[in-house]
Amino acid sequence: MRKFRDLMASEELYFRRADLYPDESEGLPPETYALRILGLNPYDINDRFTLHNHLGFIAQAREAFYISCWYLYKEGLEILDMWEAYGRDGVAICTRYELLHDVLNGLHDDAHLGRVQYGTDHLTDRFNGMEFIFTKQLKYALECEVRALITSYDPLGSGNRHLDLNNSPHPRPLPMNPRNPWVPDSKRRRIDLRSLITDVVISPWSEPDAVEEIGLWTRSKTFSFSARRSELTSPNTPSLAEFREHKQLFSTRPQEPIVLEAV
Repeated sequence: MRKFRDLMASEELYFRRADLYPDESEGLPPETYALRILGLNPYDINDRFTLHNHLGFIAQAREAFYISCWYLYKEGLEILDMWEAYGRDGVAICTRYELLHDVLNGLHDDAHLGRVQYGTDHLTDRFNGMEFIFTKQLKYALECEVRALITSYDPLGSGNRHLDLNNSPHPRPLPMNPRNPWVPDSKRRRIDLRSLITDVVISPWSEPDAVEEIGLWTRSKTFSFSARRSELTSPNTPSLAEFREHKQLFSTRPQEPIVLEAV
């Protein structure tokens, strides 16, 4: 609800810097892929330094990407997992790809829009930062993400914040080498909500007061539609507490592999 209120009140799209997302590998290539593409031996110390130098540099380069994440909805394929992860107490706003494209095209920023792909099979055997920022691990595949991003480079960024006092490279920027203080955690861009939003869908777990507030916001913006309940809302829908307690019965996410310890 907090993000919905903010969007309705400010009429601004929120973009978060790529390195601040919970997935620490956001925008970075898998190490095995990088080793193969760069032709490096993981057991050679000099090759390991070379690998860390490449990874450390691209970990800084991703700080120029500010991301807005969207879910590619397919009719009949709405899942409780996504509500539980991203909108359990609130709402989802809907648009169409071409409308989001037009909004980004109207910005002064260098903007990009595309589907996130999962795994590494689609990568083109290049060390390409734009490919990496639209790639995530297979375990996130159910998120079906469409990613909007704007780029904003630090004109005084050195690109060497991954080097320590001995000039040895590390795979991430070092705390001893902070980024410049004017680099923001996020960016906002003013948009026309009525030219972007086509529907507002309420979480199956929203409380009555939240449902009422969502309706008030929707009417106040004079949209041509009314907020509607999720298609998963029914007497048979498990409560949020039930879903979490018995997730293995309801969830469509792949389970993490069980590791057995030999005795």
